Amino acid sequence: MIAKKIKVLCVDDSALMRDLLTEIINAQPDMHVVATASDPLIARDLIKRHDPDVLTLDINMPRMDGLVFLTHLMRLRPMPVLMVSSLTRKNSKTSLKALELGAVDVIAKSGLGIRDNRMHDDSLIVDKIRAAAQSKPCRLGAAPRHALAALTSSSYPQASKRFVMIGASTGGTEAIRHVLEPLPENAPGIVIAQHMPSGFTRSFAERLDRSCRIKVSEATHGEPILPGHAYVAPGGIHLKVAREGTRYVLKLDDGEPVNRHRPSVDVLFESAAQHLGKLAIGILLTGMGKDGAAGLGRMRQAGAMTLAQNEATCVVYGMPREAVAQGAAREVLALSEIPRRLMESAASAAEH
Repeated sequence: MIAKKIKVLCVDDSALMRDLLTEIINAQPDMHVVATASDPLIARDLIKRHDPDVLTLDINMPRMDGLVFLTHLMRLRPMPVLMVSSLTRKNSKTSLKALELGAVDVIAKSGLGIRDNRMHDDSLIVDKIRAAAQSKPCRLGAAPRHALAALTSSSYPQASKRFVMIGASTGGTEAIRHVLEPLPENAPGIVIAQHMPSGFTRSFAERLDRSCRIKVSEATHGEPILPGHAYVAPGGIHLKVAREGTRYVLKLDDGEPVNRHRPSVDVLFESAAQHLGKLAIGILLTGMGKDGAAGLGRMRQAGAMTLAQNEATCVVYGMPREAVAQGAAREVLALSEIPRRLMESAASAAEH
């Protein structure tokens, strides 16, 4: 029996980009390009004709920009969408808005290895297409107001004495937002490894900082991990935690990718198992692959509380599935349940 190929529609005003994407995708045994479009209005008709499984969508295009088109698309015909963006400050913010609107992931054109009018690294785009094809496109929206009201500092007076490690990949930007937004000002220090291109993480942290009560920033080497703060691993760099005297600090490392990722969730979690032990809470969220599963298991062995997002609320149930299969997660929870459980676990652990 021949497996069904993933049908891809590529929307980009650059003829070169359309040709490169077509060449790479059609070279894969499990996917093919059913059509290409130079602008969203053409794409609209092609979607009706070909019913693609995955759409790659540029941001800056004639007649209608990618964000406006995505807004209409997710309202009328939700489907897995990969944003393909030039790496500029403006575009990184627009790409994050696209993720909020329901895009599965974002790809930086600068990260595709395009040289001499050829794409020299096809693994990134094809991996993301495979993840998108397995995803459940949805718009999570804002965190529930009752959750924001319920998680108050006074309810968890000792919670700030613990540390939280969060790992995520595909679908993770919105999942992380839903974990952080309900947290009170005295939340534990939080360290985040999200698979994201270099150049997008600063805008991601700034966006979270505007919507959260805790302070969110891109991590810098050597800074202490403080309560009420969250630190996002810079794109393309591993993030670790370490102990210096009586302080716990962040360490940046440009070592080789682990599980094909840098930052790697396993690198973060393994450093937490080594240096934090029972002081840590590990949380593995939506994402394709297995990064973070082994590290979460090491955290559990070291005495940490370990949580994994459940299948029903994951955009892609890959990384959490692997962690559950390995017995790494003490509890498996819906995304909406994680903020409260995080605070309860931090407060109860501090009392013992």
